[in-house]
Amino acid sequence: MANEVVFRSATEQDLERIVEMLADDKLGATREQFALPLPEVYREAFRAIDADPNNELVVACLGEEVVGVQQITFTPYLTHQGGWRATVEGVRTSSTVRGKGIGTELINWAIQRAEQRGCHLIQLTTDKTREDAIRFYERLGFQATHEGMKMKLK
Repeated sequence: MANEVVFRSATEQDLERIVEMLADDKLGATREQFALPLPEVYREAFRAIDADPNNELVVACLGEEVVGVQQITFTPYLTHQGGWRATVEGVRTSSTVRGKGIGTELINWAIQRAEQRGCHLIQLTTDKTREDAIRFYERLGFQATHEGMKMKLK
């Protein structure tokens, strides 16, 4: 396995590995369905993300192995004088490399990408029960400045 992390756009061939990582934690196991063959809804979602110029699904690779994933959505706003924001979602690293700096590299890559796209702000959410994740994001400079609210529709 190579030591350098390489970032690239995800391909449809990466989907099985991506869903496997998304499902490989306490919360993900309750909402994802990692089964082979992969449920078609994941392919449909991938194609929608891939077709949208304001969405990027990025994988982190060590050699040929996909060891991390994140989705970045770029959104224009009227607030902040028409500024753009980047929202980071679905950040996961493989359980085989957790604690080795891959997550930090993923988020730093997202910050640089947001700057390249002219965003004035980068934001993310994490479940309140993910105390380790909250500490991780705070170490990287994120602050809990707002109270997030959600409503489940289905």
